[in-house]
Amino acid sequence: MKWTRKPVGSMIAASVVALSLGSQSLAQEKTRAIESDGSVHVPAFTLPPSPYLSDAARAALPRTASDPSAMLDRLVQSGAVPKVRASMRKAAAGKVEALRRQYGVSVEETEVGGVHGYWVRPTARPLGRHRKLLINLPGGGFLVGDAGSTGLIESIPLAGLGGFDILTIDYRQAPEAQFPAASEDVASVYRALLKIWRPRDIGIFGCSAGGLLTAQALAWFQKQQLPAPAAAGIFCASADARWAGDSWYWQKAMHGLTSAPSLDERYYYGDHDLDDPLMSPIASDAVLKRFPSTLIITASRAGEMSAAINTHRLLVRNGVQASLHVWDGLDHAFYTQTDLPESREAFDVMVRFFQSNFNQRGR
Repeated sequence: MKWTRKPVGSMIAASVVALSLGSQSLAQEKTRAIESDGSVHVPAFTLPPSPYLSDAARAALPRTASDPSAMLDRLVQSGAVPKVRASMRKAAAGKVEALRRQYGVSVEETEVGGVHGYWVRPTARPLGRHRKLLINLPGGGFLVGDAGSTGLIESIPLAGLGGFDILTIDYRQAPEAQFPAASEDVASVYRALLKIWRPRDIGIFGCSAGGLLTAQALAWFQKQQLPAPAAAGIFCASADARWAGDSWYWQKAMHGLTSAPSLDERYYYGDHDLDDPLMSPIASDAVLKRFPSTLIITASRAGEMSAAINTHRLLVRNGVQASLHVWDGLDHAFYTQTDLPESREAFDVMVRFFQSNFNQRGR
């Protein structure tokens, strides 16, 4: 190929034209105002499915807008929360049984430390393998979390794939109770388990409100002078009760909604100060420094993503071994859609994380 040199004058002229076009573009952009405090008025745009999604995940994307927060508000105002919570177990029974068969586990109702729950145990644990235990805290906005439905759906695959015993529990929630009732329940369960298991053989995890409660429980363990478990999983959540940051504001738009975000958990929070480290552990470096190794899982269309990223940043800043995994194009609590390839990836990440941390602690 023969290269020709453009005259310097032509290059300068081209640059002037480009600058002129850039100025016109900037003038057009003035309608997209930025306020004095840095707030941006974001124009409407079309958000296509992420090209990184599996075919199954793309097919599972919602086709109609729905607002779970508005639904929870209606349930609270009508007094129907306890009734709905009780009905969830029956509604999930078919899926729970299918998962139990698929992953080869047993499910047994129990009570530990005065708290109701279910044991999930692999039926074919390798001989000679030392038992490791995970405590699961189901999600549901501190309103409709239920060990027999949402708890089992996220515990069964992890127990089957990882060979863990998992105890999923029904901690107290709103409207019957407020903070710190759930933290007290988790501590009661943990204290009872410590009579049988060593801390280095115990992990704790939860999704959504259960993920936040995982962080709150770790802070509560410190207050009660209980030893830290071997590892923690803060999934679909953060260690910040405000659920704040950029993603908190753009989440509704990503779901075809125009309403402002609201805290489903506010009914459980009551009037408690959200900056209390027992409520939002990110408020205290001293508390975060004593966290065990922590895995954080989120997704780019999930409202908690910014807070999850910030929690990871603060844990790392405080010397904690923390790992952050973000799936693009997926929503809050995506891995509870257990048939998606991305969900299997997430469970595999969890298994490797907990197994690695249990192995580092020794047998």
